[in-house]
Amino acid sequence: MNGFETESHGHEKIDYVFKVVVIGDSAVGKTQILSRFTKNEFCFDSKSTIGVEFQTRTVTIKGKVIKAQIWDTAGQERYRAVTSAYYRGALGAMLVYDTTKRQTFDHVARWVEELRAHADSSIVIMLIGNKADLVDLRAVPTEDAVEFSEDQGLFFSETSALNGDNVDSAFFRVLEEIYGVVSKKSLESGNGKINGGDASVLKGSKIDVISGSDLEISEMKKLSACSC
Repeated sequence: MNGFETESHGHEKIDYVFKVVVIGDSAVGKTQILSRFTKNEFCFDSKSTIGVEFQTRTVTIKGKVIKAQIWDTAGQERYRAVTSAYYRGALGAMLVYDTTKRQTFDHVARWVEELRAHADSSIVIMLIGNKADLVDLRAVPTEDAVEFSEDQGLFFSETSALNGDNVDSAFFRVLEEIYGVVSKKSLESGNGKINGGDASVLKGSKIDVISGSDLEISEMKKLSACSC
């Protein structure tokens, strides 16, 4: 699917569809973060993702109705063959590590390298340190992740899929940045709108870096029981 297009969704007109991929090592909480954002759920007996799945959530950003199509894949090596198709058309990426497992952070550089190789050059990347609620088990200092993010030109946030902290704000920041890139490139193309869904109009943009402290903590009104 193209990174952006216009379609009808019931009685609501969808202005854009943004594909966002969620990547990172196995068992860092990728599926839980996705479930928290799309369904406000946390599943305590979640099983490992097999292959590729995606979920959607429709949001409004700067007056535009945006359908976020978020793809989730297994982090195990044996599923890496899906990479080229998985990244195709992706305008954003959530790169997740586990703050309690140093090895998952040490592998982040490899995931960034893979993104650079397979995804569009202007893809918006958010580094996410998940399980930040497990303070006593922390193995990755926030400062290490901030330094890496600044060096690589990534956004950064620490989240808790369990209680919802920063999950919504991280996704919204990525979607807002994607919208900004799309809007800027459409204006530069001279026609004021997206031209035929061509992802090439997004090339060459520069993304500024923010730290996790700049993100608002998401106030979750309720914790839904897991339906699985």
